[in-house]
Amino acid sequence: MDYCLLLLIFTSANFFPEQTTATIKLSFPKTVLGQFASSVERCPPETTNAGMHQASALCNIDNQLFNPPKILNCSLTLDTILSWVSGATPEQKLNLASSTQILTSIPEQLTPHNITHAAKITNVLLSDQQTAQTKDIAVLAVATVSQLLSAHHEKYSSVDQAAISQLTQTLQKLSLREEPNPLLVQPNMAVHSLKGKMPIKQVQLTYFKGLNDTFSPDRIQLHTTDDKISKDRVDFQMNIILGKDFAEDVGFVLYDNDLFFKSKSFQPSLDTKRRVISANVHENSEIEQVRFAVTPSADSTLSINDYACVFWSYEKQDWITDGCTKTESPSGHLVCKCERQKNANFAILMAYDINYQYSEALHWISISGCAMSVVGLCITALYQILTRKSRGSTPTLLVVNICISMMVFYLLFIFGINNPVQHVNVTKMSVQNIVPESDYHKYRDQGPCTAFTALLQFFLLATFTWNTLYGLNVFLLFKNSVSGTPSWFPKVSMAVGWGLPAVIVGISLGSTYRVDEPLGYRQEEFCWLASMDHRQKFSIKKPMFWGFVLPLLLMLISSTAILLHFSYNICRTNPNLNRSRKTPLKKKILSSFSLAVMLGLSWVSGYILLITQEKNLRLILSVVFCLLSTTQGIQIFILFALRPFLNSNPAILNSLRAPEIGFHKKSFSLRKYKMSESKETYKSTYDDSA
Repeated sequence: MDYCLLLLIFTSANFFPEQTTATIKLSFPKTVLGQFASSVERCPPETTNAGMHQASALCNIDNQLFNPPKILNCSLTLDTILSWVSGATPEQKLNLASSTQILTSIPEQLTPHNITHAAKITNVLLSDQQTAQTKDIAVLAVATVSQLLSAHHEKYSSVDQAAISQLTQTLQKLSLREEPNPLLVQPNMAVHSLKGKMPIKQVQLTYFKGLNDTFSPDRIQLHTTDDKISKDRVDFQMNIILGKDFAEDVGFVLYDNDLFFKSKSFQPSLDTKRRVISANVHENSEIEQVRFAVTPSADSTLSINDYACVFWSYEKQDWITDGCTKTESPSGHLVCKCERQKNANFAILMAYDINYQYSEALHWISISGCAMSVVGLCITALYQILTRKSRGSTPTLLVVNICISMMVFYLLFIFGINNPVQHVNVTKMSVQNIVPESDYHKYRDQGPCTAFTALLQFFLLATFTWNTLYGLNVFLLFKNSVSGTPSWFPKVSMAVGWGLPAVIVGISLGSTYRVDEPLGYRQEEFCWLASMDHRQKFSIKKPMFWGFVLPLLLMLISSTAILLHFSYNICRTNPNLNRSRKTPLKKKILSSFSLAVMLGLSWVSGYILLITQEKNLRLILSVVFCLLSTTQGIQIFILFALRPFLNSNPAILNSLRAPEIGFHKKSFSLRKYKMSESKETYKSTYDDSA
């Protein structure tokens, strides 16, 4: 209860309510103290900046009221501002600074061109010795930089890196300017400094965690002694140990992410945050050691594999580790030490392991269903081969290949679906301080999981390819009821039935699999095709979609169309047939059901399961899909081996019936003699007890 009360007081104290400036009729939403609010009103549609916020206002920390708003000229662009800013007067530069801040206030709309021009404008504003001392311009410039750091990371691939590099160096100088430097804090950036008033030996900057993951003035502190701080609340901390006592300024620049530092050697792929801390002193000052520590963000899906202590080299335009070492901390912090580095941007580059939830062993129900299906398919294939003369070669060829491909798939599923090589708590952090290639640690391919994945993909695709060919054969028989299936069909079926799956598997492996990165092709949790991106969301770029889901969907659509065509043709009544020649409805339904089983249409329930969000329905569909898919071999055995065998051997059925008890039976025999002395006997028995 106390925590909720404190949270409520904190929220109301650091936000102030919606406020409307009556004089110019602009309204602003509630805003965090010290940050800018954008007006609800937008530029008219006929202007250059249509849809852009018309004004912005700073939420003043001192009086908790909005400062007088800055109005945007809706025809002004960043290109125009860049051409004007160098020769502008201090008053004009203040207006241009506010216009730049407004024009970059919607980060998702920023383009690489916008980011480059905004960086150049801000650099000019802060480099001018006359205007750099102006507090209002500094606040607007820091707000602009903070907004640039909210743009999407892909936009920075085309940004002018020279302009960004120059801006970061200008911000370092801003932290050491001669006039008293206020704490400039915006959501993604902060500039702080300690003015030298007395000799000191070290300076410590500490940032405490808050409810949100952005910078806030009340959570950034500076100390000149090694105070005892609650480590469990610290997000990051930096200690600058000076070579000698001196009374000069020490400046810090904090970046909430590393978008301004595009590395060539470190290529991140996860949505992880890498804060950058700049420590700065005057040129005549000496730094003996910089020590900084970071608490990794708590995320149940990730765990630290390794990390590197680095600083930014403007010469190489990349992170380097020269003079930096890392040490272990029992408290869980990642601790770095860098010797004799000043005016540098420091960071900790972390490589993560994904905490995979490995699949459990198959349940006995699944194993039993698959095992019985294997036995049923084996018997069905043998029965089809032994009785092939009664139905022709083409149907036998199709059914036997369906049985073989499905039987091998079931066996692979039982013995190879679980990954035998599991990366669970197997890594230890290296003592070497080496820049990782990415924030996602990659394991080389080990074990047979990739081979099982490729075989599972091949034989499951082959099963459905043969299912579709079986349906096509039925369609051709209906279309050519007299001539039957074309003579070329068996040869084409063999080529397509085994060739098409091989082509799809070959393309999937060749385009996505690498020995150093096997998870581009398969999953880690179990041996099946990769389907998720690094955000754990289904991706159409992964082979699961275009290497299995899409081909299977096309096959199921064609098979469904064939089933509907077949059912329509056998169920409609032919007026030219007499009653004795009509097929019973029960037999029609059984024929349609048999074709549906052979076409594998039970997998349609799997597609419905993918698009269903209702929990109870998903549970029901999961059970139905599991039962139908694991017992499909049993269904084929019953419909295509057991039922035909019993129908062709009625004596077996008669032996299973209850014995008849007859009274006063009489038998008659009729014998027909032929020239060859052979004879045919017709025997009849009836009961005359009635």
